[in-house]
Amino acid sequence: MNFKDLERLISQDETKSLELKKSTGELKEGMRSACAFLNSDGGILVFGISPSLKIIGQIVNESTRRDVAQIMSGIEPAVNPVVEYIDIPGKPGFQAIVLKFNPWVYGTRPYTFQGKPYYRVESVTKVMPRDLFDERIMQNRPRKYAWEMQPAENIRIEDLDEGRIRGAVRVGVEGGRISEMSLHASLEEILEKWELLENGVLNNAAAVLFSKKKTRDFELRMARFRGTDKLHFIDNQRVHGNFYELMDAGMAFFFKHLSLSGEITGWYREEHLDIPVAALREALINAICHRDYEKYQCSIGIAIYDDRIEIESPGLLPRELTPESIKLPHRSYPRNITLASVLYSTMVLENWGSGVKRIMDACKAEGAEEPSWFEETGFVVVSFPFNKLNGVDVKKSDENSQNVLQNVLQNVPQNVPQKTRDRLIGIIQEIQTNNTVPRGALAARFDVTVKTIMRDLKLIGIKWEGPSKTGHWVEAKDVENGK
Repeated sequence: MNFKDLERLISQDETKSLELKKSTGELKEGMRSACAFLNSDGGILVFGISPSLKIIGQIVNESTRRDVAQIMSGIEPAVNPVVEYIDIPGKPGFQAIVLKFNPWVYGTRPYTFQGKPYYRVESVTKVMPRDLFDERIMQNRPRKYAWEMQPAENIRIEDLDEGRIRGAVRVGVEGGRISEMSLHASLEEILEKWELLENGVLNNAAAVLFSKKKTRDFELRMARFRGTDKLHFIDNQRVHGNFYELMDAGMAFFFKHLSLSGEITGWYREEHLDIPVAALREALINAICHRDYEKYQCSIGIAIYDDRIEIESPGLLPRELTPESIKLPHRSYPRNITLASVLYSTMVLENWGSGVKRIMDACKAEGAEEPSWFEETGFVVVSFPFNKLNGVDVKKSDENSQNVLQNVLQNVPQNVPQKTRDRLIGIIQEIQTNNTVPRGALAARFDVTVKTIMRDLKLIGIKWEGPSKTGHWVEAKDVENGK
């Protein structure tokens, strides 16, 4: 860097990655900013700049260099920044001191200066919040501090599902990721090799994967909403269980509420949902495996709307990733390394860091729209939009739904009580969403008898067409004015 480079550097004043000081008389304040750079995105600290952004420099001698080196020793872990001395034209012996600090790297210890951690918020240096400091300590030593490695409360080996464990081992052996010797190993040996058991004590990762005990700490919320918001739901469930139980429940919920089609490929029938099965499965695996289990009051959620599916998982994206960059090739930053390792060895997860690509590839292969990721109120959400739900064009349905509603309601006499009219509107909306919904389900939904539902359907001119098990609701063309 030369004088002209320095002029260009400081021309925009201080930024998130630039701190300017008048002289080394402000070394202590400068080192706080240096510590903040090291804990953030890196930055440059310059001594010899006046408040008016004029490069004034200072006399730099051996004592100055020693002072700079000595105060930098207060930063831990030790750092070795690039240091440059820039001569000031017209001022012999005067130099500006430029120190360049690298950004924080995921998994390394947080830096401290004289025992305190600092980080950068825009152009301001602040003491790092305790929760952020603790998180980085855990990232640096996950085997010691991570939630998944802490002892599991009230869980013993006999509380684990041995059948699931043995089955997972067999799959791993067949996939070539586990030695065949593990087929004959004791349960304790398997758990120890997976780092799920230490000195006879199970950790939280073992409980997440294989516990038979039902606990609210491991919960999956599932709902099918009518419309595009959460005002009205058609189905609402909560399931508690281990990783495999939550996966089974989540995938069953998808198959329950999404249209299923199939085609014969070779000797096998391939089944397809409105959203590719492989994409939904991968997203649900990621949600369970990578969630922040420190958030005890939160749980994983599946929400199916008329125009999209959202899967939400407690926690935030690693700071190295954004909702945009996560779609690009990237390294893996697993929050729960032990969970991910076991799931990889048992063929549930593929290569670390490839999950998002697998989701995108699965959607592309079946012509589905590209999903998106975003963060919302402490959750990471993946959203799958779709053009069709249960075989119905979503966009056309949205455009025509109000017209259909009004046309059908023309059959309803004007003297019908408002409460009944509201129920009729609800019935129409339910059938628009699912034209195979059973009479009994409609009766339960509106808390009336099946006989009342049948009278309502006749009133609005809707009848059942086809066999009782495979038919569907249609508008009765020969019904006029509810007769």
